[in-house]
Amino acid sequence: MNSYSSGRRSGRSRGGARRRDNHERFRGQQEKAKPQKKTFWQRVAAFFGDGTGTKKTATATRNGAQPSRSPRKPETVEVTSPRLYVGNLSFDATESDLFELFNGVGHVQNAEVVSYRHNQRSKGFAFVQMQTIEEAKRAVQELHDKEFLGRRLVVSGAKSSEHQMRS
Repeated sequence: MNSYSSGRRSGRSRGGARRRDNHERFRGQQEKAKPQKKTFWQRVAAFFGDGTGTKKTATATRNGAQPSRSPRKPETVEVTSPRLYVGNLSFDATESDLFELFNGVGHVQNAEVVSYRHNQRSKGFAFVQMQTIEEAKRAVQELHDKEFLGRRLVVSGAKSSEHQMRS
């Protein structure tokens, strides 16, 4: 028998060192556990969320945890036409309610609550057309941030669009 074959039987390689089994070879790598790679959805949540990749649930916000978003400041648009935007409107508000509210400031030509087509539920905002620009400016001064049907109104000038300019 040669020395090579006897070395194989004894579990030693030609160099004289004992061969390591697979579990011994990878034991060191298992102890140094790499951080788990994030899944696609965890990366998307981390990009849009607070960076931790954890999803905030509705129950967490009800139990006192603060949502990750800061409240958005409403955009104030200068009054350049008699048409006004009324935001943060109660879903129970009707066009006649708005007509009465704005009639206390000046003459209202039209009040229109914007609603979904398929179920006619209010979207929470409306447009009110006053008689003159001066009345519209006065309505913004008096009614902006006023509580109406349990919510603080946002009243500002309506943005003009190409569609409104043509009609």
